[in-house]
Amino acid sequence: MKVFLDLGWFFKERKKQYIIGIIMLMVVAFLQLLPPKIIGYVVDEIRLGTLTSEALLKGVLLLASAALAMYIIRYYWRMLIFGSAILLARQLRARLFRHFTRMSPRFYQKRRVGDLMAHATNDLSAVQQTAGAGVLTLVDSVTTGSFVIAAMAITIDWKLTLIALIPMPIMAYLTNYYGKLLHNRFHFAQEAFSSLNDKTQESISGIKVIKTFGQEKEDIQDFVKLSDDVVEKNIHVAKVDSLFDPTISAIVGVSFFLSIVFGARFIVAGDMTIGDLIAFTAYLGLLVWPMLAFGWLFNIVERGRASYDRIRTLLAEPVDIDDAEHALDVKAQGDLEVTIAEFKFPEDERAALRNVHFSVKRGETLGIVGKTGSGKTAILKLLLREFEGYDGAITYGGHSINEYKKERLRSAIGYVPQDHFLFSTTIAGNIAFANTSAAIEEVYEAARLAHIHEDIMNFTSGYDTIVGERGVSLSGGQKQRISIARALMMKPELLILDDSLSAVDARTEEAILESLKASRLDETTIITAHRLSAIQHAHQIIVMHEGTIVEKGSHQALMERQGRYYEMYQLQQLEALVEMGGEV
Repeated sequence: MKVFLDLGWFFKERKKQYIIGIIMLMVVAFLQLLPPKIIGYVVDEIRLGTLTSEALLKGVLLLASAALAMYIIRYYWRMLIFGSAILLARQLRARLFRHFTRMSPRFYQKRRVGDLMAHATNDLSAVQQTAGAGVLTLVDSVTTGSFVIAAMAITIDWKLTLIALIPMPIMAYLTNYYGKLLHNRFHFAQEAFSSLNDKTQESISGIKVIKTFGQEKEDIQDFVKLSDDVVEKNIHVAKVDSLFDPTISAIVGVSFFLSIVFGARFIVAGDMTIGDLIAFTAYLGLLVWPMLAFGWLFNIVERGRASYDRIRTLLAEPVDIDDAEHALDVKAQGDLEVTIAEFKFPEDERAALRNVHFSVKRGETLGIVGKTGSGKTAILKLLLREFEGYDGAITYGGHSINEYKKERLRSAIGYVPQDHFLFSTTIAGNIAFANTSAAIEEVYEAARLAHIHEDIMNFTSGYDTIVGERGVSLSGGQKQRISIARALMMKPELLILDDSLSAVDARTEEAILESLKASRLDETTIITAHRLSAIQHAHQIIVMHEGTIVEKGSHQALMERQGRYYEMYQLQQLEALVEMGGEV
């Protein structure tokens, strides 16, 4: 029952609803005692021949009144207890989602999306059951059981009551043993479900790649294997779960047998009447539900405890990148200076950056080039405070970026990543994502700057076109330009384009860069690129190689130096010449 203590914070918040609901459950449990007693009384009156129509009518009316009262009260306790359980699920779901939004990329490198989804759905459902049906079965089984036993002992015969309860310690031992088994097995079942959930999400997201490589059969085999594992582990849970009802039914059967055998002897001895025995067996019938509920309670509670442990473990993950105690609550702006002696990604022994130093004045454009893995994107991730723990300092407007509130720092930065993620909504909704209150004319203007407006207008539904999940219905170049328009809607002090022009043709690239140059005269831009034409216009270019800066300067200065940048430029010119068929 430890899970009830763990959820004590919520029960305190909703104590009024739970107290009223529990009182109502107790009233229902008490009202359930009336029918057996009335039936026993009527049977004895019939046996003695003293039953009158008036007494029978009174008994019927009393039964009807009790039934009506229980109907009404049951409705309201369900609203109070089950309604509170739904609020618990909502509260935990919101807490999980807030936690997800605060976590750094390091967290998502360790955790799979499907697993996080399972925590927010399946596990929460199990916890909700504990706070709803779990509380019901606990209170109902204890209250009804106590009232019934008390009625049997006080109003009929305490000796027969003790005899009927002889098998109960066996039931308590077995249900406790089953509960421990259930807890362990359900934990493994939930982990298996998380793996299946992750596989499903991954396969659906990557269905185009799977079909392109003709791996449908292999993917289905992997899915079936994981599905079989889920079934196997849930069967292990079901095997334990299925032991509760037969065990309880057998023990109840023994109690009925003992009651009838010894009750008959008491009747023969004149210690009780037939009506008393009928009432006693009716009470014993009422005791069946608390016993079954007790077994069900172990099932619910152990599932809820396993799920709540998983949720708490997730929520206990520390936020490794957070605001300082007195963080600056101003929008970052000004000159940018980066000095990094060394930076390693978490759990990576190899340094991603070494001896990187550069500065960018406000209004300038910085170009960063280098082959894949040279450290270009690592610099950007540090600027965005996606990672910390580096040896060095990054200042923006004279203040360390760690001194700003994350929200205020990132609100000053418009970031267009290599992996262009679009939401399954309209094109207008994707562009206005960071500024949902913007007028449609502002959306049009951002699209024009990104040179995607004409493409959008050619779509059947224009800006109201639904792009599909992750922008599946758009080309790579269209997704890139919509992502650029989305970043421009923020009117950022610093615009970062992380190889964000690779999927557009040279003419469109040049047009976009000219638009940005004209519209962002007093604002800073950083562009990483493999294609040097994207950064030729930059005020300053740095060339990265194996995590360090090997060259720095303007396009003209770097060309005159005839170093690595010069070689890259000549190679790309040669490639362009070959693509044109060798003709100048």
